[in-house]
Amino acid sequence: MILTVTLNPAVDHTLELDEALAPAAVARTDTATFDPGGKGINVSKYLVGLDTETVATGYVGGFLGKFLTTELGEREIPNDFVEIDGETRLNTTILTPEAEYKINQNGPTVGEDAVETVVETIRSYRPETVVVAGSLPLGLDAEAIDAVARAGPWETVVDVDGSLLSALDAEYALCKPNRTELAAATGEATTTVEECVSAARTLLERGFDRVVASLGADGAILVTEERSLHLPARDVEVADTVGAGDALLAGLLSERARGGSEEASLRTGVAVAARVVGVSGTGVPSFEGIPSEIDDRSVTTY
Repeated sequence: MILTVTLNPAVDHTLELDEALAPAAVARTDTATFDPGGKGINVSKYLVGLDTETVATGYVGGFLGKFLTTELGEREIPNDFVEIDGETRLNTTILTPEAEYKINQNGPTVGEDAVETVVETIRSYRPETVVVAGSLPLGLDAEAIDAVARAGPWETVVDVDGSLLSALDAEYALCKPNRTELAAATGEATTTVEECVSAARTLLERGFDRVVASLGADGAILVTEERSLHLPARDVEVADTVGAGDALLAGLLSERARGGSEEASLRTGVAVAARVVGVSGTGVPSFEGIPSEIDDRSVTTY
């Protein structure tokens, strides 16, 4: 079972306006959505779509936290979040004909003692893999993620920003930076695929067993001590890139949980991401017919 940990989840509030925002003017809209948000939650969402056993956990608080867990339940995404004082954050996106505006809250402050509560929740499910993904709430730092990684026999996977990735000190089975995060974590150039592979090898030297990096239009790489694999992105019409990296990780982990090879896992991850970017919004597209063997394009080995 793959358990995901989202320590700083959010309710994503999206508004669509027919005209531009103007100072002191009242803007009105009939189009607004509220969705559970957070990288770990997204990974669990896609794992459910791939028929892979998963549970999502982390911290929630206040009426927004209750809304988040209720929505996850209604969408049949198994979850067991720890309630804390404070309010789960609200991230607002305003879409106008001319521009996109984002206002993200920091979220609640979490005490260090709350980490053990999450660890106890993780232990109760006895997962094979734990995925810690997304930003940290105020009050926690890299030591909180290290504590999760050291607390049990599970493999720990991380998908966090570059500065946080470089601060981790425990042993990790896999990390999944994007191109920008890969550069921030290593201080190396990541303009070309070859440079990304080189930077990923630097992360291997820091204690990660495997590195999977999402490279946008360049597809993705999977780097281990034995070899480095690159698979280009599929040629699909892109409607929305939100969640692409989370979909890549979910597809890869799902295939790996079924005993698939590293190459098959990379193929499945890229295929799942291609399905996700082909639809707009936060819903889960159909993953029917997505087995890795349907992708017969060459995987480049470096």
